Amino acid sequence: MTPPQHQRPSTTEGINAMASAWLARRDKGLTPDEESEFALWRFSDPRHAAAVARLETAWGAMDALREFRPDARVHPDAELLAAPKAAVVLRFPGGTIAVAAAALLILGLFLWLAVPFGGAPRRQAIVHPGPERVALEDGSMVELNTGAQIEVAFTEGERHVRLVRGEAHFTVAKNPDRPFIVSAGIVSVRAVGTAFSVSLAQQSVAVLVTHGRVQLNAPTPTASVELPRLEAGQRAVIDTVSLERPAGDLPPPPTPQVAAPPPVVDVRDLTPVEVERSLSWQGIRLEFIDMRLSDVVSDFNRYNRQKLVVRDRGLDDFIIGGNFRADNVDAFVRLLETSFGISAIREGDEIVLRQSP
Repeated sequence: MTPPQHQRPSTTEGINAMASAWLARRDKGLTPDEESEFALWRFSDPRHAAAVARLETAWGAMDALREFRPDARVHPDAELLAAPKAAVVLRFPGGTIAVAAAALLILGLFLWLAVPFGGAPRRQAIVHPGPERVALEDGSMVELNTGAQIEVAFTEGERHVRLVRGEAHFTVAKNPDRPFIVSAGIVSVRAVGTAFSVSLAQQSVAVLVTHGRVQLNAPTPTASVELPRLEAGQRAVIDTVSLERPAGDLPPPPTPQVAAPPPVVDVRDLTPVEVERSLSWQGIRLEFIDMRLSDVVSDFNRYNRQKLVVRDRGLDDFIIGGNFRADNVDAFVRLLETSFGISAIREGDEIVLRQSP
């Protein structure tokens, strides 16, 4: 069963439990909708991404133990075949502590996972490349989410792109005399100079406008619903199954005992945070595992004109973990301000970080 998304545990134990449930479900195989839900949960909070990364590392290390002593297949270790030993007794001043040998082995394993060879904490910064980008001949740019595919057919009077599958974000070069049209199934999106994403699913099409406005159309003789115009910050989900049904075949109004069917077109105004979350797959991502704040700041500064500056020496060794868009320094700063008691002061092209009083 898919981990419930309405539960947002805030404790470390709750987040680890949710991450473990998602990874266990992923091992059995996720549907495309579940993959989207997992990605949404993982990137909705940097602590979620950090918990997933820690568990994946730990499980990977456990898998590696299968190859730990390959020579034992040919020359078995006598210690492994010997009868179990009695508990190891450790004597300290003031008392005696008995510890089972197996418990020591397990403890050693977890210490090894937490502190690798050399004794230093495991700190790592991972750069995840951004989506595939396609530059079109008119200067427009298309970003393709994983598995997405498009077909381009430009003419003198029209720029047409067909989304064959998946999700793509379009940044359209302005040309009023040559409209830009994206078709996804039976739905088409008409724009001139704007930015929007289109996601094609088996029974629906979702359109999110990030800049400007677009007009939705359904160029089929069976379409019975007029589709709306969307403004920046609006998202529409079109039920393509209902859209293809002729007007005379529409289902009767629901009775009190029967739930109403989903609307043919569901339009919502999204907050900036919701827009950011919907497009979290875009751009280069930086994943930090137990990194010092000073090192995290250095990595962010490589990708942004506005630089982070740590003016408070007490923050140098502050430990950060999480997954962030490299070009979205504002989201990272909001996290520091709201969750970690760090104040951010903007001074020209710098954002100065200090401990809150």
